[in-house]
Amino acid sequence: MDLAARTTATIIPCLRYRDAPAAIDWLCRAFGFQRHAVYQDGNTVHHAQLVFGNGMVMLGSVQPGAWGSNMIQPDEVGGMETQSACVIVGDADAHYARATAAGAEIVIDIADQDYGGRGYACRDPEGHLWWFGSYDPWAAQTP
Repeated sequence: MDLAARTTATIIPCLRYRDAPAAIDWLCRAFGFQRHAVYQDGNTVHHAQLVFGNGMVMLGSVQPGAWGSNMIQPDEVGGMETQSACVIVGDADAHYARATAAGAEIVIDIADQDYGGRGYACRDPEGHLWWFGSYDPWAAQTP
């Protein structure tokens, strides 16, 4: 039984932030995400959904619990990550300008990529690693 072929679900990265309300504001301002849903009590975000085109990230506040006990923040491991989100953008240069203007830390400068498209990597204020680029693996690519 091929479960992947039987679902309409997609893969959605999930992140945790110490100051989730500030992170939501920054991700929307710097990267162009839009609030789809935010469930919070005071400064604690229990669950948030931010959309970009037809993509989404979910996030919440760092807190103890069954899920939180399995997570660690980048600053607790020397700024390293074991995964990152990759976001396809229509204009990588314009997105780069927006992100740098908002203070994103660029870790790989914008450049044309050997496999196609143009992109860059950056960190958000809490150290999570992001890749933004124009390469679309779903579109037909010409070598």
